[in-house]
Amino acid sequence: MHCTDWNTIPYTAALAKQQKLFDKIIACKQAGNPTHNLETIVFCEHPHTYTLGKSGKPGNLLVNEDFLNKIGATFHHINRGGDITYHGPGQIVGYPILDLNNHPYLLRQYIENLEEAVIRTIADFGIVGERLKGATGVWIEPHTLQARKICAIGVQASHFVTMHGFALNGNTDLKYYTYINPCGFTDKGVTSIAQEVGRVVNIDLVKKRLKEHLMLLLDINKE
Repeated sequence: MHCTDWNTIPYTAALAKQQKLFDKIIACKQAGNPTHNLETIVFCEHPHTYTLGKSGKPGNLLVNEDFLNKIGATFHHINRGGDITYHGPGQIVGYPILDLNNHPYLLRQYIENLEEAVIRTIADFGIVGERLKGATGVWIEPHTLQARKICAIGVQASHFVTMHGFALNGNTDLKYYTYINPCGFTDKGVTSIAQEVGRVVNIDLVKKRLKEHLMLLLDINKE
């Protein structure tokens, strides 16, 4: 397993590149060849983008196409799990493309490992992240009226190979969340590392810590 950074890339371009990696692992697997050397964790940022998961409700996008054009945002209905979310500058998007047959965890534990990596990363910046039952992702004060999500997670898996992943808000402009019901919720907020610590954060440092935690939690028993 290795990590790569695509930097800032349009969502559709990243999806196409991700799909090629995903298809390559599946083809290799179906041919009976080892796949652990093809596993990749991709980091990137996207321009202003909204994505709706396959089971999401289109009504959770609260604006029309003309307004999206006005704010320079695009909208995509895709095949990951979860509802609607936002991607944009200052947010770290991660796409781990893994063959779960190489690892001692199944899909539910894989998602929990992603959550744990984010929880450990934001703890490095003095933020307490938690899980909320029935709501995948990482939350701040999830059991209070101030519940707010700092990281969204939406994953697809086929033949035990994963794609899509997570979006961790670093220095994200949170106003873009006011144009949607984030992850389908109308009674919970959204936050970022910068919002929680009261200053702009070094995104490269966040990525470094996140990579360390992901590699520790995901890259195990790969043989």
